[in-house]
Amino acid sequence: MDQWTSGAHYDQWMGRWSRLVAQEFLNWLDLPAGLRWLDVCCGSGMITEAIVERNAPAAVTGVDASADQINFARQRRASPNVTFETADAMALPFPDSAFDVIVCGLGLNFLPSPAKALVEFSRVTIPGGTIAVYVWDYVERASFLRHFWDAAISTDNEAANFDQAQRFPMCTPEGLRNLFEQTKLENLAPHALDVMTRFTSFDDYWQPLLTGQGSAPNYLASRDQQTQAAIRERLRVALPTNSQGAIELPARAWAMRARKKP
Repeated sequence: MDQWTSGAHYDQWMGRWSRLVAQEFLNWLDLPAGLRWLDVCCGSGMITEAIVERNAPAAVTGVDASADQINFARQRRASPNVTFETADAMALPFPDSAFDVIVCGLGLNFLPSPAKALVEFSRVTIPGGTIAVYVWDYVERASFLRHFWDAAISTDNEAANFDQAQRFPMCTPEGLRNLFEQTKLENLAPHALDVMTRFTSFDDYWQPLLTGQGSAPNYLASRDQQTQAAIRERLRVALPTNSQGAIELPARAWAMRARKKP
């Protein structure tokens, strides 16, 4: 249901927005230069690249379960102080206290056990270090996703079973706080990250949905052509367009920042 294997297709569907949110996220964290970072669920390496550009880190390691994503990241995000490894977020192949900062962007909710992953994040973070994540606000403000699922649910009785708002109740400030409170982390700080997603045309919105990468594209690929066409036309009518045919939709992610106890 949530296949993430192609770095190129990920960038086409989600990567461009992931980069926008990552920039807001790093500005909010406002951490100094010279730190050792771990980017968990790094995917195509968008957040890793943003860390290098903004934070002048001592080193960044990006890990992801998909070998194809890691290979793509190695080819596209190469830097002298960056390494990428295939790894399980719930069993990280690093010693205790190996990193100053652990981040996970748009990936925590896709893990089989987010709580177990947070325990691992804490283990490999130095005492007093930072652990921070962000997830889409699937219920309300990730509008480019919400429009799709509203159109799909209006067309297909089974679509609600795939809707991320239903599947990931943790993706709210309260859900994230409840999850983090299960760990021994402190100084919990939720924060809204708001960006604007811009599509030059309806095709610019629709074509990435045909990549088969991620929840919405995976769902769409599982439907017959008639259902796909019906969703497409419902979206075409529902999406707001300007006089040039472009589409602008606000998108919010919820972030949570915490500190490992010294």
